[in-house]
Amino acid sequence: MVNLTASVANTVSDHPDEPAIVTDDQTLTYEDLWAQISGFAGGLAERGIGEDDRVAIYLPNVPQFVVTFHGTLMAGGVVVPMNPQYRSREISHLLADSGAKVVVTLPDLVPFVEEVQDETAVEHVVTLGETDGDDIFFGNFLAEGDGEIAERADDDLAVQPYTSGTTGTPKGVELTHENLTSNAEASAELVSGGIGTDDSLLGVLPLFHIYGMTVCMNGTLFRGGAFYPLPTWDAQQALSVVEEEELTIMHGVPAMYNDVINQPNAAEFDLSSVRLAGVGGGGIPIEVLRRFEELYDAKIYEGYGLTETSPVTHFNTPDNGRRVGSIGTTIQGVSARVVNGDFEEQSPVPEGPLAEDDAELDDVTGEIVVAGPNVMRGYAGLAGATKEAFTETDGKRWFHTGDIGYWDEDGFFYVVDRKKHMINTAGYNVYPREVEELLFEHEAVADAAVVGIPDDRRNETVKAFIVPVPDADITAEEIQEYCLDNIAAYKHPREVAFVEELPRTTTGKVQKFELVEQG
Repeated sequence: MVNLTASVANTVSDHPDEPAIVTDDQTLTYEDLWAQISGFAGGLAERGIGEDDRVAIYLPNVPQFVVTFHGTLMAGGVVVPMNPQYRSREISHLLADSGAKVVVTLPDLVPFVEEVQDETAVEHVVTLGETDGDDIFFGNFLAEGDGEIAERADDDLAVQPYTSGTTGTPKGVELTHENLTSNAEASAELVSGGIGTDDSLLGVLPLFHIYGMTVCMNGTLFRGGAFYPLPTWDAQQALSVVEEEELTIMHGVPAMYNDVINQPNAAEFDLSSVRLAGVGGGGIPIEVLRRFEELYDAKIYEGYGLTETSPVTHFNTPDNGRRVGSIGTTIQGVSARVVNGDFEEQSPVPEGPLAEDDAELDDVTGEIVVAGPNVMRGYAGLAGATKEAFTETDGKRWFHTGDIGYWDEDGFFYVVDRKKHMINTAGYNVYPREVEELLFEHEAVADAAVVGIPDDRRNETVKAFIVPVPDADITAEEIQEYCLDNIAAYKHPREVAFVEELPRTTTGKVQKFELVEQG
């Protein structure tokens, strides 16, 4: 039996007076944090919310996210994290599909919840500030808690984040207590010697995202480190916090590191306290990595993972060496292979990374599949999609990542392309169909296609190609504003091109590779 929150309880017992969460205006010790976690669990119990009930967290990186997360698990509930950039049309499916009974959010986001509440099972809206509505102030929601942690089986559900699949409809990913506990424990060992009470971690990765949740938040709390959450990304603020507080660990997506090196005063900051800088959420351009390392006395270590794997499966660590351009070797407890379409293992190359003229990539690449205690139970309510995602052989349940790559004889893996038709922008996944569906709702749009085009800062930029209706008076700026009003900002097309027609096959399928080539 395991409950993810029991690992935090152990830290509280061992280090009650150590700082757990540090912000500009407060420092919560582990004892302080545990009191609030117990209070949130008590508030749930008072309202009849218990085992297997869903609690949606619709918040940026603030201490209350941590409290709500572990308070829900303490009560035996299931966390449903939601991107605070989402609006009504985006959260409606997540709330309805998960059956969430409680939403914890900011006052400014309450109207988006209320707009769809009647279509969901939401009974209570808890807000971090006072409002004029019927929602409950967070401080008033907390109640007397006994500190008892609900017993959960290893394969009981703990967190249900959502990810887009081949249909473009977000799928609930069933992550168990064992999935998340094993991955947080392994993540805490990515830094040489493991995270300890002398460590402090910059919390800039969003906590609703599995990377920030597991590697940053839980990896730190499991070992008694200090977690410094920042609700929004600001390169100057992040650099200042690292320098002034002498933080020892930072993680980010490639776009964040690109922002850092492009600050006019980047060279003025001292990051010598950092003993590990991790990057994930997409491949980091080698030039960005090189420039960061020239500026600071810190190396960037690349990793890899997916929401379905809790997330980390591979990482370059100080202890296993580092190969720039590689996602690293598998972490503790995880197995990985590169297989062809018949699920036959592809032979490793002698040593990577390969130059384009070293080998024919088609001869050595295949799909990366992984197995381990961190791999999801399945997709919520989608037996067919779950079955399709796995191959069971050799006594293991292999998850198909959808990413194409190769490996070398030293166990380092390399990703060369994505099988799934997903746009990866600044560490976020954007499914083109969702944006296209919205564009088709605009009265001036006759046809539309959305693709990702290369971008040095964001990895990819979302670009929309639009065929306007005859005589339509529409500008790119109006299209962008329309999208910003209806979907999260990172999904909106930063580039818009108006064309007379889209390139299509004889069966009517848009040939998106031609659009990408056009840029």
